[in-house]
Amino acid sequence: MNLEKHEDFFQLVYQVVRLIPKGRVTNYGAIAKYLGVARSARVVGWAMNGAHSQKKKVPAHRVVNRNGELTGKHHFATPFLMQELLEKEGIKVENDKIRNFDKIFWDPAQELEL
Repeated sequence: MNLEKHEDFFQLVYQVVRLIPKGRVTNYGAIAKYLGVARSARVVGWAMNGAHSQKKKVPAHRVVNRNGELTGKHHFATPFLMQELLEKEGIKVENDKIRNFDKIFWDPAQELEL
């Protein structure tokens, strides 16, 4: 993938993440699947690593791994910021994992039209 296509894909990821409603979460794989590259969850993760550098805010705290774990927390300013942001939105986190993950999971493929 050339650099320009790479940056374009990252921008698509950020567009999807900006649509996640407050109080809901999704995962890297769901975003990849929605964007038509189901096996590229890792690339979505790489995009999320750079989300904090975007001029327009990207609510990266709403993206977790497939098990509802806060695997991206080390990319935030403090080790607990991701959890704090989620909890401000009413999401319960226990031992770095979203409680009731299935109930608050937001699937872009079901919520958005292509």
